[in-house]
Amino acid sequence: MLDPKVESRILAALNHEEGDRVPIWDYLDNRAIVDHLCPGWTDYHAAMVDVHRVLGIDMSRGYGACYAEADDGTVTQSDGVITRKISGRSNWMTEYPIKSLADLKTYDAKPADEAWVSNWINQMRKQKENFEPYTMWVPCAGCGFHATYGLMGQELFSYAIYDDPANVERILEAETETACRMAVAAAEAQVSPVYFIGDDIAYKGALLYSPDYLRKTFVKSLAKCVEPVKAAGQKVIFHSDGYVMEILDDMMDVGIDGLNPIEPLAGMDIGYLKKRYGKRLVLVGNVDCSQVLPLGTVDEVVEATKQCLRDAGHGGGLLIGSSSEIVHSTPVENIIAFYETCRTWGTYPLKV
Repeated sequence: MLDPKVESRILAALNHEEGDRVPIWDYLDNRAIVDHLCPGWTDYHAAMVDVHRVLGIDMSRGYGACYAEADDGTVTQSDGVITRKISGRSNWMTEYPIKSLADLKTYDAKPADEAWVSNWINQMRKQKENFEPYTMWVPCAGCGFHATYGLMGQELFSYAIYDDPANVERILEAETETACRMAVAAAEAQVSPVYFIGDDIAYKGALLYSPDYLRKTFVKSLAKCVEPVKAAGQKVIFHSDGYVMEILDDMMDVGIDGLNPIEPLAGMDIGYLKKRYGKRLVLVGNVDCSQVLPLGTVDEVVEATKQCLRDAGHGGGLLIGSSSEIVHSTPVENIIAFYETCRTWGTYPLKV
């Protein structure tokens, strides 16, 4: 069972009220902090639970594999259809199942079956148990759009939406149905009062595709996945890296309650969002993870964290965290300073 103090803190923020402090939300993908806080660990997953507890992270939707530098170059999957390789301590797909427009026409797109969805929701239940009582586990999936372009990569997808839109739509329908089945399962299981939908649709400064195209495709898929979650009385936090302002109102119209990660270097201004949307939108993340956290001084990390609290913490509605994840290159001292500042200066009433 989740600690009542943690639960109260989170629910207050989700309802745009001030609890005892601003809740901390994050995704850790940093081996150094695991080694530092849990030296000699033998069970990586148990160690990661302890790291969340020690750092005071109240909410998590997942964590990275935290590959070692020596793992770079290792092929983790190569079955003639998909190839994945570790590079930069992350696991990347380097060969896609759809490699050409010809492959697109013949790709057998099927939604996940009941057994697969059941196994997934059981994993979510298990993680909930693992992370309690100090951290709320948030079930996480997509809405089908990212999964569709992820089958072929950005370049081929950009050709395919013009050269073979019918087959793109066919695959998108199947991937959306999978995502919708996951959303229904999460809504029924009541693993968490929050559901996380992550589909990257933008990059720094702009959307990946035109607003009109996203409204015809992505937004419709998002709406299908949001509906069962909201019907169950749960809140939806949506994630996309990059600058999403051109389509944010559309996403809010279909029912999202929160936005993550609010990437400042992409042009996302959390102070502006707070003023424009007020109690209509929960703000999640925002402390820059691409420059400040990995490359800044401790003082710069502290100031960026305090600035986020100043801009968006008053009156609740903020889940503070990194602007996506704690990447492998982030120094231990910056990680510790970041979360210490969140806990110390995030206490209500705010004095930043």
